[in-house]
Amino acid sequence: MNFELFVSLRYLLAKRRQTFISLITIISVAGVAVGVTALIVVLAVMNGFQEDLRNRILGVTSHIVAGSFGGTTSDYRELIPRLEEVPGVVAATPFIYTQVMISSSRGVSGAIMRGIEPLSASRVIRIQENMIRGNLADLITPPEEEGKTTQPGVILGMELANNLGIRQGEWITVVSPTGRLTPMGQIPKSKLFQVVGILQSGMYEYDNTLAYVDLAVAQQFLAVGDTVTGIEVRLKDIYRAPEVAEAIRNKLGGGFWVRDWMQMNRSLFSALKLEKVVMFVILTLIVLVAAFNIVSSLIMLVMEKNRDIAILKAMGATTASIRKIFVMEGLMIGVTGTGLGLLGGFSLCALLKRYKFIELPRDIYHISTLPVKMETMDVLAIAVSAILISLVATLYPSRQAAKLDPSEALRYE
Repeated sequence: MNFELFVSLRYLLAKRRQTFISLITIISVAGVAVGVTALIVVLAVMNGFQEDLRNRILGVTSHIVAGSFGGTTSDYRELIPRLEEVPGVVAATPFIYTQVMISSSRGVSGAIMRGIEPLSASRVIRIQENMIRGNLADLITPPEEEGKTTQPGVILGMELANNLGIRQGEWITVVSPTGRLTPMGQIPKSKLFQVVGILQSGMYEYDNTLAYVDLAVAQQFLAVGDTVTGIEVRLKDIYRAPEVAEAIRNKLGGGFWVRDWMQMNRSLFSALKLEKVVMFVILTLIVLVAAFNIVSSLIMLVMEKNRDIAILKAMGATTASIRKIFVMEGLMIGVTGTGLGLLGGFSLCALLKRYKFIELPRDIYHISTLPVKMETMDVLAIAVSAILISLVATLYPSRQAAKLDPSEALRYE
């Protein structure tokens, strides 16, 4: 153990004549610990919200969407195998997207009808995992038997079903504004569907508007022939979406637009990222308050140890050594507080994740408890920031201690 570290430990741990200085030191350690704990817990909760939101969005939407600038795509059956050859692509499926009005005996609501191929769609979007009643395979319309008419099925979002007052097995009427043109004007087209399933994604915008039907049924109902609105693509790694989207764009050539999930939800995730940065800055003020306590504690310690500092300098201690003693003492306060804060943050996050004792109103947040996810880079940033703030807090007191003149301090001893 070197000389400066030995003296720092003695000053930090030894009993003092002024117990008030010891109290300020304890408060400084506690302040750093509370600040670090708060930062870890808040950022972990925000990371959890962001991950949960991303999973919910990608539960009912694909990682990449491609479509024609002309509005519809007729050669989608040839394009899908080509897209699945792109490195990083897991599967692709066609879809039809249109606005409709849905009515039941208990209500009327606007909706977004999506025509999908149930078999291929199950490999691209997680509809089945989000269904609370029914199965995705129930959308497949069986071939009509002679003399018997089979009504197509539809899967509704939970909020949409609640607005219509509909349960599984009941009937609804879907009305499309793009009907046939007659001498009396354009007449909307309507069709009867049976509700075969209810879906709950946890996102109100989706659960309140989405209605899934079989692709062939949607094509027949909208009279669009064998065309689709676009193609949805699932990736192995969602974070490589921009580069895979570029590869798909090059594969398709001109005339097609390609968007990845980051582009489609950029404003939402940018807002969450900005909020996380702002919370980090605000909560760092707690550590700054503790840093002021470190400054006051060290200044009072320098005043108490004037005689000791003078004796050390008279015995040959250099100015740099005296400065180093108080810098080390302040750093030990900061490192101790940071260590306790990390322990408290990890413990509280583990308790929140395991016991989920903080409940949230599900009708507002669509989740019942606080989601928690700790990221290594966040923890490192918090620890480094807390220690750096503690280090900066030691600069002025250590400089004042190093400037002490031994002859002045020992004159009246």
